[in-house]
Amino acid sequence: MSTKWQQFKNSYFFHSFIHDKVAIVSFVVLVMLVVCSFSAPIIAPHDPYDTTTIDVLDAETPPIWMEGGNPNFLLGTDAQGRDILSTMLYGMRVSLLIGLGAVFLQAFLGVVIGLIAGYFGGKLDSLLMRLADVQLSFSTLMVAIFISAIFQAFFGINKYEELAVPFLIIVIGLAEWPQYARTVRASVLAEKKKEYVEAAKVIGFGSGRIMWKHILPNTLSPILVISTIQVANAIMSEAALSFLGLGMPVTKPSLGSLINSGFEYIFSGSWWITIFPGILLVILILVINLLGDWLRDVLNPKLYKG
Repeated sequence: MSTKWQQFKNSYFFHSFIHDKVAIVSFVVLVMLVVCSFSAPIIAPHDPYDTTTIDVLDAETPPIWMEGGNPNFLLGTDAQGRDILSTMLYGMRVSLLIGLGAVFLQAFLGVVIGLIAGYFGGKLDSLLMRLADVQLSFSTLMVAIFISAIFQAFFGINKYEELAVPFLIIVIGLAEWPQYARTVRASVLAEKKKEYVEAAKVIGFGSGRIMWKHILPNTLSPILVISTIQVANAIMSEAALSFLGLGMPVTKPSLGSLINSGFEYIFSGSWWITIFPGILLVILILVINLLGDWLRDVLNPKLYKG
């Protein structure tokens, strides 16, 4: 164990991280946000899902430092009387779950399709890449809006509210798989010409084993970089859908639906309903993107100095 830790400490990856202040700050902030969001039931002052503790008379209470503020609501309340701080913590957890779930689905589909297309080539490669091109010709939001609108029209709002989280994971995941497929395919095309792949074929290993056991591990660096960026993109897509009223319902808020619910009050004086969730969303997206940029630079072979 100590040997592995020593090897990690001496690696270029660790050396680059401890000498990059932006990466360190971004990582610390991201860890804090993730811990706070998934610890929301423990650390949140109130439970925004418990309607018995919500009083509509507390609606639009300003933050504690403003006139009319209530010590029980540090950042104020929204139009339903829910504590903004608590709702933000719960909402961030929902946004992260959707972002991570969507990226997992994207990666699974994209890696499988990219491996098959790159390894076998020929007409199968052409067919799969044309499907990817067709998918990329539509924006993620357009696909998500179209499917969300159809689902709500056929199954109703109540059913949609029950299945909102898995539904958004599937919709956003299906809309972005070509990013992974094209990247993995390019890596496979380069890797399958190398000697270790030819040696595996000579030994008699099957195509599946060669793809998953030998080629895939050598394509993980670009997959990791894409995944970091795609988490931020998935969270942004969910926030945009929620802002348009096609994402998370008001009863199970995400950061996007919180921003949407308070947007109509922003010019009437209750600016905190939208501004605070908006700031939190910007910080979350920013630190993820900064870490993604750092990973891209570190894992780029052209920049490797170790």
